Amino acid sequence: MDEKVTLSPRKKRILQVLVDEYISTATPVSSKSITENYLTDVSSATVRNELSALEEMGYVEHLHTSSGRVPSPLGYKLYVNELMQKKHMSRAQLDYLREVLGEHTDNLEQVVKRAVKVISEMTDYTSVAMTNLDPEDKIEAVKLLKIKEGSALLLIVTEERLLKDNIISLPAGITDESVEAAGKMLSRMLEGKRLNETAGLDEQVTEEFGAYREVFGSVLEAIKKYCKKESEVVLEGEEKILAQPEYFDVEKMRNFLTVVADKDNLARVLKDSDGGIEVSLKIGAEAGISEDCSVVTATYTAGGINLGTYGVIGPMRMDYKRVITVLESVGKVLEELLK
Repeated sequence: MDEKVTLSPRKKRILQVLVDEYISTATPVSSKSITENYLTDVSSATVRNELSALEEMGYVEHLHTSSGRVPSPLGYKLYVNELMQKKHMSRAQLDYLREVLGEHTDNLEQVVKRAVKVISEMTDYTSVAMTNLDPEDKIEAVKLLKIKEGSALLLIVTEERLLKDNIISLPAGITDESVEAAGKMLSRMLEGKRLNETAGLDEQVTEEFGAYREVFGSVLEAIKKYCKKESEVVLEGEEKILAQPEYFDVEKMRNFLTVVADKDNLARVLKDSDGGIEVSLKIGAEAGISEDCSVVTATYTAGGINLGTYGVIGPMRMDYKRVITVLESVGKVLEELLK
């Protein structure tokens, strides 16, 4: 179907105001509401006929419990691609973005966390980011922290992030002093090397590490596991969905929270993004979240570094104007700060 040919200017205007009204009120929109509030020079009968035509074309849906209509996934897509009047951030909002995102720009992990948090804050929806993990990332520091008998927390600081979710086993009876000594030897051997270069250090374990070779072997294994991962997902504001009328239903709310907790699934959703600061939109079943959700994403690059793909997850009735404005503005500010 060629949308531009098949829809007259009046049909497009009616669809535009219907989507705007439904996003604002969460209530099905009637022909009377459209004529009284928007198209005052058009009769209610004419608007009813146009709505019936739009319904036949698949752009709106008629809920049996109401005389009003709501946009369909196809209607939302046309709205975003052609009919929506974009917003622009105020100077104060842009200054706020620069202030929030401008701290710790030398650490990619902090950049990602701040970006996801500010996107959720400014859209009032759940936000998510997926960053590509780089095996070429260079190790800057290594720390071992004994947390209990037989185990230690491994911290690896790289040029781009902090790897902190690794618990390694310690030899029985190892003292705190020995753990500290092992950490210093690790630093001496690993600092300055790229993550994927550590795989070739196995032969040095017996030679240089002596009594601590078990510790070193566990560290190498943790790095190998990291290098096998393709991406990392960061989520913010899962609870914000509870404020949306569509999710007052407990079962719907539980289903949403279960789905967004599956980070492998979220990674697949974000990986299918078209890329670029230009937004990519997936509505309903195609979003891969749930049938009544939408996912809007954008991929950011600055200074030759891929900063990952960022997105907003919300109901199909989300405020697309605000979401797209925030995503585009965050991308431009990040590019400006990191260039």
